[in-house]
Amino acid sequence: MLILDVTVVNVALPDIAADLRLDRTTLTWVVTAYTLCFGGLMLLGGRLADALGARRTLLAGLALFTAASLVTGLAGSAAALLGGRIAQGVGAALLSPAALSLVTTGFHGAERNRALGVWAAIGGSGAAAGVLLGGALTEGPGWPWVFHVNVPVGLALLLALPAVLPPPPPRSPRQPRRTAPADEPSVRSSGGTDSGPSGGPSAVKPAGRIARLDIPGALLVTAGTGALIHGLVEAGESGWGAAAALGPLLGAPVLYAAFAVVERTGRAPLMDPRMFARRPVVAGAFLMLLATALLIGFFFLGSVYLQHVRGFGPLRTGLVFLPVAVATGLGAHLGSRLVGRLGSRPTATGGLLIAAAGCVPLTRLEDGPGVHAVLLPGLAVASLGIGAVFVTATATALALVGHEEAGLASGIVNTFHEVGGSVGVAVVSTVAAAGIERGTAGGFSTAFTVCAVAGAAGAAVALVLVPRAKPHLSGPHAH
Repeated sequence: MLILDVTVVNVALPDIAADLRLDRTTLTWVVTAYTLCFGGLMLLGGRLADALGARRTLLAGLALFTAASLVTGLAGSAAALLGGRIAQGVGAALLSPAALSLVTTGFHGAERNRALGVWAAIGGSGAAAGVLLGGALTEGPGWPWVFHVNVPVGLALLLALPAVLPPPPPRSPRQPRRTAPADEPSVRSSGGTDSGPSGGPSAVKPAGRIARLDIPGALLVTAGTGALIHGLVEAGESGWGAAAALGPLLGAPVLYAAFAVVERTGRAPLMDPRMFARRPVVAGAFLMLLATALLIGFFFLGSVYLQHVRGFGPLRTGLVFLPVAVATGLGAHLGSRLVGRLGSRPTATGGLLIAAAGCVPLTRLEDGPGVHAVLLPGLAVASLGIGAVFVTATATALALVGHEEAGLASGIVNTFHEVGGSVGVAVVSTVAAAGIERGTAGGFSTAFTVCAVAGAAGAAVALVLVPRAKPHLSGPHAH
């Protein structure tokens, strides 16, 4: 549901723009406001899961996400729409790390590899299926239902999950907090959920842990990414040399530097900067950033191109993406098998080369090629490769670091997942600005050219950055 909500709005964007009178810049923020808050606050959500427990944090995030979906669907103005998307992102930032915590602590050994493969397949397919569902809902009951559809699902989950989620281990109020022995590492899942010996989230004293939350760090990293996205979007509107673009683009590195200082000096940082000295973590974060930027960029470009340039309706546009949904899930399934047999490096490199190859035919959209002969096969091939990269990114970061560091690594990788979606949409929207505003194919061809170059360049980087080792998780204390 969370990943689907990144792309479900894409097909509805023209209808939303017509009803609420939104320009290209605001349309871009309809997508990026959600992913920005989702990614920027995810590590803070992980720390809240550490303080309150994964189960409690998951249910709180789900309640907020469900309520925000209702508000967003009722929006009658750009401000209300973007406010609702921001609230959805905050709810997702609480929900996602807590959910992944329960997956990573509930499975071990080969089962965890399979569980992560299922996780990646659902996420990748959800992103593509969101375009199909968005088309059906937009052409049927109307665009508000791309948000309202989350409400009955969220309410059903709020009723069902308490019965199936593992409860936290009982602890007497008089019993002192258990201290893990030196040979029993504490697992931090998705940014910081402590795991007790049973594999579930351990009970903690919330007050003290919440008091030490790194609020400044969360605000700085979110503001830095927001400034970067704002600068990229403004560049498409005012030009790269305009003050409206240069100011935020120059401010983003300053905010990121301040974030690094806070993390190095703070008492309870969101992330340990030393984690970026771990090659598997850096490789996994890079792969996740690039793969998500490409995939979400594809959905944005394809949806707007089909409706603005080719005159497709929302449902017909969604149906075009059905093979893309299948290809993404198939790529994730194949990737989960290949990464264990061939290793991370060849799987990541091959996946990115396939993604680049799929983009090549899309660089000639100005020649008016057929949608089903060129656009659909190109997107499907590219998404097949990206699906494999998703699994490789997660497996590399989690399986090639110590078990006691797996939670921090997963939090970093998932943060880069959402940030990648924000940056990807901002970049392709800026490059294709002329085509979006004029309804011509030229800007879209240029944007897909950028995607092809990014995929090929990413494959070259993966040959050097991604470790040769094959990810294996042999048990709860695997290193």
